[in-house]
Amino acid sequence: MEVQFYGANCIRLTTKRATITIDDNLDELGLGSSNKAAGIVLYTSEHKSQATIPSSVVIDLPGEYEVSDTSIQGIGARSHMDEEGKKTATMFKIIGEDIRVAVVGHIYPELSDDQLEAFGTIDVLIIPVGGNGYTLDGIGALKIIKKIEPKIIIPTHFADKDINYEVPQQPLEEALKGLAMEPKETVPKLKLKAGEMGDITHLIILERQ
Repeated sequence: MEVQFYGANCIRLTTKRATITIDDNLDELGLGSSNKAAGIVLYTSEHKSQATIPSSVVIDLPGEYEVSDTSIQGIGARSHMDEEGKKTATMFKIIGEDIRVAVVGHIYPELSDDQLEAFGTIDVLIIPVGGNGYTLDGIGALKIIKKIEPKIIIPTHFADKDINYEVPQQPLEEALKGLAMEPKETVPKLKLKAGEMGDITHLIILERQ
């Protein structure tokens, strides 16, 4: 599996059988859409579906899905800006090539036992850190990390001079102070193989494509 970062909360996972693009609302933020090829498109929150291409499979609700040898489970969650009791966000557990990826999106920084059970064991956690009342900050993200205990953490949705966020986001350096973690490395693309990620949790920074 390959993991690439396109800015904001947009990540692309590529396996031999599937291309999965997550939260591609880049057109709305001043960047071009990353959807250049047909595949699976996931959204963790409300979106304008015309940003996708017609041949994409779009998943934006809780449920269990099987597409192109990839298992996708949508898990309902309280959005960071939801009132208590509401669940307008969707988290995802994605399993491809025996690698288990969790994508939480802009959620409130508390997970129930049922949500944690649905995630189970996770290899890679993709999590926003930009804060400022819009999404998780470093401290909120750390709460989620401690609950899920992934092997690899990939932060997203931090300040970027080329992105017109609805709410200004913290610089990555500021968010990392809340995480209290030092990045293992910064790479343009992360290549993963099942069974080769070790047992120690690592923070990986992906360069925007």
